[in-house]
Amino acid sequence: MQKNIAKLACSIALAFTTSLAVAQTTGASVQKREVREPEAATGRSVNQVVVGQEYMVAAANPYASEAGYNMLARGGSAIDAAIAVQLVLTLVEPQSSGIGGGAFILHWDEKNQQLTTLDGRETAPAKATADMFIGADGKPARWIDAVVGGRSVGVPGVLMALKQAHDKHGKLPWKALFDDAITLAEKGFVVSPRLQKLVGMKFNPGIVKMPAINNYFFPKGKAIKAGDVLVNKPLAKVYKAIAEQGVDVFYKGWIAKDIVNAVNTASIEPGVLSMDDMAGYSAKWREPVCGPYKVFKVCGMAPPSSGGVAVIQILGQLEGFAIDKLQPTDVEAVHLFTQSSRLAFADRDKYIADEDFVSVPTQTLVSPSYMANRAKLINTDTDMGKATAGNATLLARANDDSYELPSTSHVSIVDGDGNAISMTTSIEMAFGSALMVNGFILNNQLTDFSLSPERDGKPVANRVEPFKRPRSSMAPMMVFNEDGSLKLVVGSPGGSRIINYVAQTMIGVLDWKLDPQQAINLPKMTNRNKVTTLEKGTPIANLQSALEAKGHKVSVRDLNSGIHAIEVQNGKLLGGADPRREGKVMAK
Repeated sequence: MQKNIAKLACSIALAFTTSLAVAQTTGASVQKREVREPEAATGRSVNQVVVGQEYMVAAANPYASEAGYNMLARGGSAIDAAIAVQLVLTLVEPQSSGIGGGAFILHWDEKNQQLTTLDGRETAPAKATADMFIGADGKPARWIDAVVGGRSVGVPGVLMALKQAHDKHGKLPWKALFDDAITLAEKGFVVSPRLQKLVGMKFNPGIVKMPAINNYFFPKGKAIKAGDVLVNKPLAKVYKAIAEQGVDVFYKGWIAKDIVNAVNTASIEPGVLSMDDMAGYSAKWREPVCGPYKVFKVCGMAPPSSGGVAVIQILGQLEGFAIDKLQPTDVEAVHLFTQSSRLAFADRDKYIADEDFVSVPTQTLVSPSYMANRAKLINTDTDMGKATAGNATLLARANDDSYELPSTSHVSIVDGDGNAISMTTSIEMAFGSALMVNGFILNNQLTDFSLSPERDGKPVANRVEPFKRPRSSMAPMMVFNEDGSLKLVVGSPGGSRIINYVAQTMIGVLDWKLDPQQAINLPKMTNRNKVTTLEKGTPIANLQSALEAKGHKVSVRDLNSGIHAIEVQNGKLLGGADPRREGKVMAK
């Protein structure tokens, strides 16, 4: 099973790492119509940082960046822009995120100097059971078999999270935030080469097995192509309803009924979602998880995100090793980074789950004393091999067997008042559960739970339970200066490798004094307490022999980060977007 998952992840990474630009309009498989492409971002370059004086948005697709920029230009807040971005991403980057999924949101209130975090993660239905992914033979289902269909769908959370954030921090009217998305859905958008490639690869078997999604991406039996104009009038209808009636129509009205019906009558693995599950959903305001790193304070999302804790641990465990004196592609830097990552992932796999259901020793895991003790396990000369979790609690826990594949998106925004959003949003697998309802795709986030409720007689913290939120590696982060001012807004897609992508980028900015674009461009390195992986076709791949001499098992392959970052420096905004995807920074 693990070999099959690895092959699938490699295929996804190969598709995601192709450098892409939005294609020129060449016609449409759905409608023959001239459609305006999004305007070029001010100062955008894959090699040069974008500089802004007032506000900035960095998102995963040019259409989405432009929608967010339009809200900021109208005097909107960071959350106003984030909502506009997410609505458009649902349309133009449907394989990665959307209103059928969930999100983690960090919000910085500049006036009140306050950081808040909002958990818009999906929840398991009331009728979900711990053994729902166990087959008749008593063994966990193959991950790819668990993904497709209704069984894997959790209650979507991103729309409610955005609404709750808008209630507190929005400036523009709710209805106005839908304008760009409705226009694009009705008139059509130009299909990008990346979307064409991902559809054509068919690595999510559901897109050819489930009728609605198959008809959308394979009109008249032919896959959509780059340059085609794709229209989505069902989604436009949904957006008009939510714009006029608010989120109740999504969680309690006709849209909710359509979601529940699609899940429970799915032709593949029907689920157990109810109208009560939909109506009862609420996003949760949680306390940020923060930790010190040199003169900075690093903050992220608390569990069920494992990203915040793990990123802080990777940095904190490296604090005593003077990594700032090394070059980004020095073998010593790669070795130290991967060793710290091993330790963080060992703790992640044992301890992190929904803290409303499981006692998570969050503050212990990010305490300076605990991280310093863990750092003592790092040998500067030799790879430590598979790390074990630290003694952060006396409770008996087992490591889990959940998988996360890279179908996620990240948005970084700073508005004209200095407020900021770091939001990572996902439907989990590329194209999610492959259930498409009224023009949007439903998540498969329940497969982020451990497919096995226990191992070796011990309960798995991240097991399925009713109303529980599955563990995630999403890591929207913010960094603050010694005086408490905002320094960096950053995050990435990339499955469980998100943790490494974000931590490396932060080290690039904080230690190696790179601007955000330079830090994003760095050759990627990861270790999830398994092998050390180096990004293919980059200078870091040349370190394979030197690392193997230190005992590392090394894999050289394409890596699939999609980092978006904004640094606040001397009254200016410096922004970067990952050249491995099709993101764009727009600023004034």
